[in-house]
Amino acid sequence: IDSTVISGSNICTSRGASTCKQCLAVHPTCAWCSQEDFGLGVAGSSRCDLKRNLLLAGCAPPTALEFPTSKLQVKEDRPLSNKAAGDTGDATQIQPQRLHITLRPDDSKRFTVKVRQVEDYPVDLYYLMDLSFSMNDDLFRLRTLGKGLAKEMGRTTSNLRMGFGAFVDKPLSPYMYISPKEALLNPCHGINTTCLPQFGYKHVLSLTEEVSRFTEEVKKQIVSRNRDAPEGGFDAIIQAAVCNEKIGWRQGASHLLIFTTDAKTHVALDGRLAGIVQPNDGKCHLNSENMYSMSTIMDYPSLALITEKMSENNINLIFAVTSPVVPLYQNYSELIPGTTVGTLSNDSGNVIQLILNAYAKIRSVIDMETQGVPEELSLSFNATCLNGEVIPGIKSCSGLKIGDTVSFSVEARARGCPKDKRKTFVIKPVGFKDSLTVTITFECECKCQARAEPLSPVCNNGNGTYECGICLCHPGRLGPRCECAEGDYSTTEQDRCRGPGAAVCTGRGDCVCGQCVCHSSDFGKVWGKLCECDDFNCLRYKGELCSGHGTCDCGFCQCDSDWQGENCNCSRRTDTCMSSLGLLCSGRGQCVCGACECTQPGAYGATCDKCPTCPDACTMKKECVECKHFKRGKLFDDNTCTRICRDEIQLVDDLEFHDKNAVNCTYKDEDDCVERFQYYEDASGKSILFVVKEPDCPKGPDILVVLLSVAGAILVLGLVGLLIWKLLVTIHDRREFAKFEEERARAKWDMGHNPLYKGATSTFTNITYRGNKE
Repeated sequence: IDSTVISGSNICTSRGASTCKQCLAVHPTCAWCSQEDFGLGVAGSSRCDLKRNLLLAGCAPPTALEFPTSKLQVKEDRPLSNKAAGDTGDATQIQPQRLHITLRPDDSKRFTVKVRQVEDYPVDLYYLMDLSFSMNDDLFRLRTLGKGLAKEMGRTTSNLRMGFGAFVDKPLSPYMYISPKEALLNPCHGINTTCLPQFGYKHVLSLTEEVSRFTEEVKKQIVSRNRDAPEGGFDAIIQAAVCNEKIGWRQGASHLLIFTTDAKTHVALDGRLAGIVQPNDGKCHLNSENMYSMSTIMDYPSLALITEKMSENNINLIFAVTSPVVPLYQNYSELIPGTTVGTLSNDSGNVIQLILNAYAKIRSVIDMETQGVPEELSLSFNATCLNGEVIPGIKSCSGLKIGDTVSFSVEARARGCPKDKRKTFVIKPVGFKDSLTVTITFECECKCQARAEPLSPVCNNGNGTYECGICLCHPGRLGPRCECAEGDYSTTEQDRCRGPGAAVCTGRGDCVCGQCVCHSSDFGKVWGKLCECDDFNCLRYKGELCSGHGTCDCGFCQCDSDWQGENCNCSRRTDTCMSSLGLLCSGRGQCVCGACECTQPGAYGATCDKCPTCPDACTMKKECVECKHFKRGKLFDDNTCTRICRDEIQLVDDLEFHDKNAVNCTYKDEDDCVERFQYYEDASGKSILFVVKEPDCPKGPDILVVLLSVAGAILVLGLVGLLIWKLLVTIHDRREFAKFEEERARAKWDMGHNPLYKGATSTFTNITYRGNKE
C-alpha cells in the first residue's frame, strides 16, 4: 500500500496545503504547480498533489513544477589506512570524511561509514596520580613504572609518549588542615613526617619520548595530605584534558588519561562547602608554575562537562582505582563514553597490566558518537560488525582486533525546518581524531517564492501577493484572486461550503466567498476545504495524542520513524530487547513493540534472560568456548559467534575462585577430552571466560599392556575355572563317601553265619507207599 494514500485520497491533497511551502512539508512525494492558470474550471484539482497527477493534469512547462528532491553527495572519500605513518600518526581510520546531504521535510537519506583500527598508532599516555597521604606506597611503586610500561606498550605501538601530573584537593577549608599554622606548610605536621603543602592540581611532566625523564620526575615527588576523604581529581581531569599546549597532546595520536586514586572524588556543587559557587568553565588555568590557578575560585566540574571535554579532545579516560571505590567509578564510566575502569592493587603493583588491559579493551571497541546534530534532524544507526550481520539500532562493535574494519549504516531524517537552512554536524568514533563531517541543507522552500510579487495586479488590483501561481490575500480579503471581502454572503457560495448531508464548513468554520474559513480551536489546528480535518482528533494512548510518538493528520496518526501502529504506541526498535549475550530476547522470545514476549516455557525478565528451567550458564557458555577458543561448533559454523558471544576469553593454567559470581564448568568435547572453564561476571556486568589451556584428554591404549592383560586375564580365568571344577569334584566325592559311610553304618551283619555257605540237603523215599488212601 502506498504510504501517501489516506482514506482513499493521497496525503498531498488531504492536507489542503494552501501554499507551496506548506505543500513541501506535507510529504516528500508532494509537488506543487505554480502555473498561473492551472486547474481553472477543473473540479477537484489541487496545486499540491503527486508529481504524476500534476503532469497528467497539464502542469507545464516543467519550470512550473516545484518538486525538490533529497540527494547525497560525497565530498571527500580517502581510503582507509592499514598502518599509521610517521611521528604524527598520519592515518585514515574513517571513510568517507565529508558528505553533503539535501533533505526535504520528513525525508531521509542513508549512508555508510566505515571505521578501522590501524596498526602501530601513536599513543600519548598521561599519568594523573592522587598524591594524598594514603597513596604514599603507590608513589614508591610508580618510580619504577616508566621503563616497564614503555617496554610493554612497545609491543602495541612504536611511538609512545608519557607525561605525569598530580592532584590532591582544593587548598582551602574544609578540605585542608588550617590548624596549627604549621599544617599549612606541612599537612603531616601532626604525624611527625614531612609532606608537601596541599595543592589542587599540578602538571609535572609534559608528554615525552624520554622514559628516563618520566622516572626522574616521579622520583622527585612527595605526597601531600588533605583533611576530608574525597579528593579533587575531577579538577585535575579537566585541566589535563583542555591544556593541550602544556600537556603536549598530539593531534594524530591515541590519547590515554590514566587516573589513579584510592578514594572518592568531589563532584559539581561540592564547592559550596567552601563557599565556591562559580561553575567550572572547562578552560585551561595553569599558571607559569604549572599549577591550577582557579582551584579556590571555581567549583568542581560536572560529569557532563567532563564528557564534553573528553569527546572534544579525543581522550580515553582510564580509572585505575582500588577495589572499595570500583563500583562508584564504574557508575561514572557509564556516563562518560570511552571510559574504562580497572581495579588497582593497594600498592599499584598491577598498574602496568591494568593499563595494558584497559588499552586493549579500548582498541577492541568502536563506539560511534555524534556532535552538533540539529534538533530538526534524527539519526538512526545499524551496525555491521565482524560477522557481516546487520544489528539494528546499535552504533558500536566490540571484540575487534587491530586492523579489523566495521561499518555503520546511518539514516538521516529531516523532522522540521530550522531558521538556518544549512547545518553541519560530526560523526566520529569515541577517542578517534578522525571524523565524518556532514553538511545538511534543508529544502523547505520553493524556488518560485523568490519571484513573489507583492501588491500584484493579478490579485484584484493589489489586494494580495502573487506567489507560486496563487494569491496570498491581505487580511480581510478572500478568493482565488482576493476578489471577495469578509462579510459578503451568497446562497450559491454557501452551497460550495457544504458537503453531502453535512453542515456548512462541517460546523467548524464560516463560508466566505465560497470558501471555508476555519475557526481557530484551543485544541489545535483545523483545516481542509470543508474544515473537515484537524490535528487533535486522533487515537490516544495513556492520555497522549498518538502516544506522543507521532502527529495527528486529519484523524490519522502519522508515526515517527521509530514507531508504528494506529496510535503509534508500538516501537520499531530492537536494541531494547537485546540481552547481555547479544541475542534478541536472549533467544527465548520475540521482540514486539520494543519489549520482549517470552516464548520459552519458564523464561521471564525484561530480555527473557531469567529462566530456571532453561539450560544453565555452563551449557550456554560451552558453545562460546567452543567457537571463540577452539574455532568449532554450531555458532562457529553459523557465523554467529561474534554477535552472540561477547565474552572475553582468557587462557589460564588452572581455575581460581574469584567470587560468588564465578561458575566453574566442565564438559566433554568431540574428542572425549574434558574441557574446564570458569564463567565470571564482574560488578560492571562484563563477562569473562577463563579457559584452562590444556584439556584432560584420555591417553591412547598400550598394545603390549593390552595383550599381557588379556593373556593374564585368560590365564587367571582358566586357573580359577580349574580350581572351581576341582572344588566341585572334591565336594561331590566327599558327599558320596559320606553317604557310603552312613549306609555302611546302618547295615546289620550276622557274624556267626557265612552267608556264602549252603548246607547239604537229604531226600528220603518210602518205596512201600504208593499213594493209596485206604
